[in-house]
Amino acid sequence: MKFDGQIIISILLAQFLVVRILRRFFDLPNRLPHWDKLLRWIWVPGVGLGIIDLLFNFRNDQLDEVYMLFVFVVVILVALALRDYRPARTVLLAVVPYTVYSAIELMLVVSDWKLGENYEDAFDASQGFTVIWMITFLLIARNQKKHLEKERLLREEEEQEKQRIATQNAELERLVAERTATLTKQTEELSQALTELKTMQTQLIQAEKMASLGELTAGIAHEIQNPLNFVTNFSDVSAELITELEEEKRKPTRNIDLETELLVDLKQNLQKITHHGQRAASIVKGMLEHSRASTGELQPTDINTLADEYLRLAYHGLRAKDKTFNATLYTNLYPELGQVNAISQDIGRVLLNLFTNAFYAVQKKKECVSDGYVPTVSVSTRRTEAGDVEVRVRDNGMGMPTTVKDKIFQPFFTTKPTGEGTGLGLSLSYDIVTKGHNGSLTVESQEGEYTEFTIRIPG
Repeated sequence: MKFDGQIIISILLAQFLVVRILRRFFDLPNRLPHWDKLLRWIWVPGVGLGIIDLLFNFRNDQLDEVYMLFVFVVVILVALALRDYRPARTVLLAVVPYTVYSAIELMLVVSDWKLGENYEDAFDASQGFTVIWMITFLLIARNQKKHLEKERLLREEEEQEKQRIATQNAELERLVAERTATLTKQTEELSQALTELKTMQTQLIQAEKMASLGELTAGIAHEIQNPLNFVTNFSDVSAELITELEEEKRKPTRNIDLETELLVDLKQNLQKITHHGQRAASIVKGMLEHSRASTGELQPTDINTLADEYLRLAYHGLRAKDKTFNATLYTNLYPELGQVNAISQDIGRVLLNLFTNAFYAVQKKKECVSDGYVPTVSVSTRRTEAGDVEVRVRDNGMGMPTTVKDKIFQPFFTTKPTGEGTGLGLSLSYDIVTKGHNGSLTVESQEGEYTEFTIRIPG
């Protein structure tokens, strides 16, 4: 009896390949460590078959078929143990048909049944089908494993990302707790600072109002001088007329016509004294209304009267500071403007601010350009097609560049030197018109040529 070493070599090689493929494909050391240990002894059946070959002299192809059948049974058992793993179920589906075919074929060969010879073509076709079936589903299992591996890697990345996010969240919570304590303290400090800021804001607004009151007071002092001079002059003349009338009455022969004429002159003087006294009283009343805190109530207001009066008061206020300054004043007041619901004190402040700025602009230009330049400030009113009241204040002063025009209504922005302006006048005027009267305040200007402010209030 001769020992055939090729059988042992083929058996050992087959078991090595099967074990290697199974361990790698199914990750047996991690999924089925018990099976992984058993597969290390898969060479024992092969060696046993080799010994049987030596003792009983089987045909070599029979031993190969027996061992291959054994190998496929092992694969089936491993796949069944991993039936919850989708690629394992696919491998099971792949090898079962071929294993069944191999078992039937081996049984026919061992039993020397002639059925295999009679249906040799059918068996060959069946073998080919089972081989193709096995290869196809093994490829499918391989693709499934790759897909599952990608999903596993993706899950691992997601889990790592979750852990990283959890770590970051923990760190952020710690930082937030620290910052919360800090911010709580800062909030208390800011609250106190805000209270102080509001107090300062109120003081600044009051300072701006007092500044405008100062401008108004200077104009009033100059403007009220005229009616007071008239009152004084007509009082003196009236006193002379009374003296002359008394002398005429003491004469033996009285001149009735002269007495009548003196009485008429005296009455006219008293009327003029009353007129100019009322004019002085209205100026004082305007000053008091300007200095009084606004009630915030809209009342019928004569915009034409306000515009005309504050134009002259602003002009005389500047002349009270600079006796050499002169300017041309133009008024184009729409006679049928009527009264408008407005807060007269606030609109007066707006007009006074615009007029004061206009006279300041023409005065500065006059200092720079002396030849042929006539300082001019104008005010005009009209009714728009929409029924709104529009007031335009224009001067031919220094004008302003675009960069300045874009900032002109910002709080504390001023083009005046330090000490000559608070930077709140136009800002407060803008708030009065837009927020207090639901109107608009716009400006058009060309540097070196003119500036024109337009107030529009709903009628």
